Amino acid sequence: MKEATKPLPYANETFRGFLDRLRTEKELVDIKQPVDSRHIATLVDQADKALLFHNVIGYKMPVVSGIIRSQKRAIMSMGCETYPEIEFRLERGIEKPIPPRYVESCAAKQVIKIGKDVDLFSLPIPMFSIYDGGPMITAGITIARDPEYGLNSGIYRFMVKEKNLTGIDIVTPNNMRLFAQRAFEAGRPLPISISIGNHPFENLGSGFRAPLGTDEMSIAGGIRGAAIELAQCETMDLPCIADSEIVLEGEILPTGWTQPEGRFGEFTRLMGGLHWNPVVRINAITMRRDAIYYALHMPWENTWLMAPTRYTQIRRALKTAGVQVKDINVTLGGCGMWHAVVSIKKQAGEGKNALLAALSVMDLKHVVVVDDDIDVFNAMDVEWAIATRVQGDKDIMIIPGSRAKPLDPSLAVMPPGVVPTGAKVGIDATISEGIPRERFERIAYAYTDRAKINDYYSGKADTVQQAASGDAAVTELAAKIVAVIEKTPKYYSELAEQFAEYDFQTVARTLGKLHEDGTLWQDPRGRMCLRNSAFAAKPPVKGP
Repeated sequence: MKEATKPLPYANETFRGFLDRLRTEKELVDIKQPVDSRHIATLVDQADKALLFHNVIGYKMPVVSGIIRSQKRAIMSMGCETYPEIEFRLERGIEKPIPPRYVESCAAKQVIKIGKDVDLFSLPIPMFSIYDGGPMITAGITIARDPEYGLNSGIYRFMVKEKNLTGIDIVTPNNMRLFAQRAFEAGRPLPISISIGNHPFENLGSGFRAPLGTDEMSIAGGIRGAAIELAQCETMDLPCIADSEIVLEGEILPTGWTQPEGRFGEFTRLMGGLHWNPVVRINAITMRRDAIYYALHMPWENTWLMAPTRYTQIRRALKTAGVQVKDINVTLGGCGMWHAVVSIKKQAGEGKNALLAALSVMDLKHVVVVDDDIDVFNAMDVEWAIATRVQGDKDIMIIPGSRAKPLDPSLAVMPPGVVPTGAKVGIDATISEGIPRERFERIAYAYTDRAKINDYYSGKADTVQQAASGDAAVTELAAKIVAVIEKTPKYYSELAEQFAEYDFQTVARTLGKLHEDGTLWQDPRGRMCLRNSAFAAKPPVKGP
C-alpha cells in the first residue's frame, strides 16, 4: 500500500500536544467555569467539539473527553487526511513494528501514592449513563504479563467499587481474559498496569487484537513511527506507558468471574447488562503533578478508532485467501464491529471465498460481498446489489455455532463464564457466474456531458443545423445509417448523436422507415443492425 510508505507525521507528539493541536484547529473547547462531574458525559454528548473541563467541582484535576468522538478528530489524531488512511497507518504498525524503549524516569511518577494512600475517589472519574453501576474508568491501557506468552496490552473498562478496588470487564474472549484465567487457575493474582491519558496512537495499537505473544506496544510504536517509552512500575515488575497522565498499579485477584459489574453504555449504543467479572485491587497511583484525567466517551470515541482495526484484519484475511479487494466498509450501523461490506475484483467462485475469509475475522457477524462496480459506502447501492444479484438458496451462507461477542443483545442469556456462540451470515451479492454482465448495465442518460439543467435555467436554447427535410431527408439519412450499421451495430442513441445535424424527428422517422422496410433489426445487446446480418439476434424457437 502506497500510504504505508509515507513519512509518519506527529511521531513525537504527546497526549498534551494532541490536545493543543485540537485547540488550535478549534476542535477543543476549554470549559473554565465550575462543572459538576455528573454533568460531564451529557455535555460531551451534546457538543460537536472535545471538551476540557478545568474546574470540576470537588476535584483538583481537570477532565478531558470527546477527543476522538468524531471522524474528523479521529483522522486528525492519526495525522491523516482521510479516514481510510487510518487503516494504512495501522497496517504499517503491524508490518513495521518498533519495539518500546524503557526509560528510568518519567513525568507520570511526579506524584506517587502507595498502599493506604491510594484513593480512587480522589480522581474525577465521572458517571456516564443513567443505568451505570458506578464511576467507570474507560480509557485505561492495561498491560499484563503471562509467564509463557509475554506482554499483552488492551483497553478495558474498570468500575470503581471502593477506594482501592475496581472491577475489570473481561467477559469477551481475548488475550487479557486468557492471562487472567491462567493466573486464576494457578491460584495467583495477575499484576496489571493501567495507563490513563495517552495519545490515540497508543490507543489504536492497544485496541488491535494481535495474535497471542505479540507485543501491542511494538505495533503502537510502528503506528507512531517512534518507539513508545515505557517505565517500570513502583510496586511490581511490570511496565507502564511513560507519557501517561495517570498510572494505576494493581492486580486482578484470583476470585474468578464472581463479582457483579455494570451496567454500562456499550459500543452497541445500548445499555449493557450486568456482567460477572473478577476484581482488581489497586496498590499504587502515580501521576503528573498537573495531571489531566481522560474520560473516553462511549460509544463513538471507541468506534471511530476501533473500526479501522477490523478493516485491517479483513483485508489481511482476504489477501491470504487470494481475493483482490477494491474497498471495505465496516459500517457504523453495524456498530463498527459486526457488519462489513466488501467489494472485490471477482474471478469465478471468489464471492463465496471472500465471504468465508471475511467471516473468519474476529466477531464479524454479517458480511456482504459485492462486485467492484458497487459503492460499499452507499447503502442504497449495496441494497440494490442484494436485490438484483442474490438468489437466497445459493447466495446466502449461514454458519452456525460460531464464536460470538457476549455484548450481542440478540444472543440468549448465558450462565456466568459461558462464552456464547451464534450464527454468522454471508451474502454473496456479486454477479453469478453464467449471468451476462449486460444485464447489469445501469441506466445512463444520453448527453449528460453537454445538457446541463443550470444552463437551461439560465436561458440556453438548442439549435440544429438541418441538412435536409421531408421525404428527401429520410431517404438520404437512411442510406447513411445503413452504411454505418452494416459494419458495426449501434445503439439508437449513438445514431442520434452521430447524425445530430438532423433534428430528432427526422432521425426517428428514418429508423422507423428502415424498420417498416424490413431492413432494421437489433443484435443481442439491443443495438441497431441489419436484419439479415451476422450481428442480428435470433428469435427463440416458436412454441405453441
